Amino acid sequence: MLLVLSEDHKEHLSFLPKVDSAVVGEFGRIALEFLRRGTSPKIYEGAARKLSVPVETVQHGVEGLMFLMTESSKHMISEVDFLDSVLVLGFGEELNQILLQLYLQHHAQIRSILSQLPSNLPAYHNLEWRLDVQLASRPLRQQVVPMVTMRLLLVGGGAGGHSSRVLQTDPSSLLHLISTLEAALATMKSSHARRIFRNIK
Repeated sequence: MLLVLSEDHKEHLSFLPKVDSAVVGEFGRIALEFLRRGTSPKIYEGAARKLSVPVETVQHGVEGLMFLMTESSKHMISEVDFLDSVLVLGFGEELNQILLQLYLQHHAQIRSILSQLPSNLPAYHNLEWRLDVQLASRPLRQQVVPMVTMRLLLVGGGAGGHSSRVLQTDPSSLLHLISTLEAALATMKSSHARRIFRNIK
């Protein structure tokens, strides 16, 4: 899976090639610290003074880097997908490798931090299923009509409790759905899809 970065995020990250690799590493450390404890204007001001740039430039750079790392960690993208995602930024090979190392070093820690943050979206908890087969009806004495009933159990969400969704389908539709989703996942990994994602504005 490739990340699709907006023009704003690209603009925020465009500051990174103008600084040393050590500064990029420091920005990564600050971004991780902000994820844990929240932002601090004093850190932005101190970094801006050292680099002789506006505070907003430093803030946008750190926030852009934070977004890149959190989205990559959230979707657990591979090394190849990460490098393909940052390719659209037009950075040099050295900076791309620095960003990759930041991601590889911290993605497990970032996922741990993200898992502790409250979320308004429901999350998967369990799936129960049952196969029902109708063998006969009044008009037809001999028939076989299979039906798969599923209950999807969710946790969290706006109410913060448990919820469930009941879905029902016949086996052929379920198999068609599975094959369609598997084909979509395979297409996402193809080189053609990667080229398209790179050119999405």
